[in-house]
Amino acid sequence: MVKEQRLDHILTVLKGSEMVTYELLAQSLKVSEDTIRRDIDILHKNGLLSKVRGGAILRSRNPLTFQDRSSYLKKGKDVIALKAQQFVKNGQTIFMDGGTTICAVATQFPFNAHFRVVTNNQALVPILAKNKGIEIVVLGGVYNRDTETNVGTRTCQEVSMYVADAYLMGACAADPNHGITARIREDGDVKQSMMNAALKTIVLSNHEKLNHHDFFKVCDLASVDVLVTDLPSEDKRLDLFRNKEILIV
Repeated sequence: MVKEQRLDHILTVLKGSEMVTYELLAQSLKVSEDTIRRDIDILHKNGLLSKVRGGAILRSRNPLTFQDRSSYLKKGKDVIALKAQQFVKNGQTIFMDGGTTICAVATQFPFNAHFRVVTNNQALVPILAKNKGIEIVVLGGVYNRDTETNVGTRTCQEVSMYVADAYLMGACAADPNHGITARIREDGDVKQSMMNAALKTIVLSNHEKLNHHDFFKVCDLASVDVLVTDLPSEDKRLDLFRNKEILIV
C-alpha cells in the first residue's frame, strides 16, 4: 500500500474509533510501527490528528482527559494491576504516584488490605477510600489538572519525610538505554524523590511505553528493582531489558 493510501486508511480508522495505536495500525496495514509513526507525524503536522503516547486521537479529542486515559489500553492496565499485587504487603508503607495504571492497581487491592499509601495522586484517593484498612497520606503541592496530581517543591519536600517499603511508579516511558523518563519535569522530580525515599522501586509500564523515551531523565534502569508490564515475561519486546539486572514480571 502506498503512503497516500495508508494516510487515508489511518484517518478512516480514526474517525470510527477516535483513537488508534501504532501497533494495531502496523498490524492492519502490514507495515512496521516506524512507518506508522512517520505517517502519523505527517498527518499531525497537517493538523489532521493529534499524536499521543503510542498512537493518535482525533483533533477534537485533544487534549486527552484523565478519564480518556483511564479507558485507553484498559486491558493491559488490568494485567499490570494484577501482577503488581504481589509487591504490596500488609503493614507496609507504599509510595504511589500519578497515572491511570496506578489507579488500576488500587482497584485490585484486597478488601482486607492493611497498609499505608503515601501519594500525590488525587484521583487515587476516592479509590483507596473505599478500603477502610488503607491509611491514606496525601502529599501537598501545586495541583495539575491534566494529571490530577500534586507536584512541585512542597511535594518533593514532603516525600522526604517518609521511608517507604516500596514505590509503585507509573512510567511515562521506559527504554533500555535511556532508562525511565517523564514528559513533565515536575512529575519527574516527584518520581526521583519517591525513589530516593523507597527501599524498592517497581516500575509499571504497558507495552506502548516500552522502548521509548521522553525528555526528562528520571533514572537509569539500574536504579529500578522490578519492571511490571502487560506482556508475557518471555515476549521479545522485553529482550533488551533482560541484561539490566532487574526483575521482569
